[in-house]
Amino acid sequence: MKTILNWTEKMRFTADCDGNAVTMDAKAPLGENKAMTPKELVATGLGGCTAMDVIALLKKHKQDYKSLQVEVDITSSSGGHPVVFAEAHLLFQVTGEVDKAILLESVNLSQTKFCGVSAMLSKALPIHYRVVLNGEEIGVGQANFSN
Repeated sequence: MKTILNWTEKMRFTADCDGNAVTMDAKAPLGENKAMTPKELVATGLGGCTAMDVIALLKKHKQDYKSLQVEVDITSSSGGHPVVFAEAHLLFQVTGEVDKAILLESVNLSQTKFCGVSAMLSKALPIHYRVVLNGEEIGVGQANFSN
């Protein structure tokens, strides 16, 4: 994978990887807050990676899901620079006719085997998760990649 970043103006950069582009900006006063910051993109990558795993596994098991939302809540360090991620909390909210055991196993597999972004980040910070199906919390856990 090769990504090229090009400065556009002020603190905005456009990154291009395999023909797909994303814009980044800084918060005011350095930037204009017209795009996600690099840290926000990392958090978004975490949510996107695990969401794609879970959807793929639900499809594999022919589950009739209606929606999937992953909320990523990051706690940052304080008291010095650089400010880094200290802890992540993922909230998986699913609706539809989904077997609880299959959903829990899908999230667990994502957070222990498949999600490369979780695997990388879990080396630096704890990643906790909660799973809610049709408004009912059905499980909790923590990313744990033993390899």
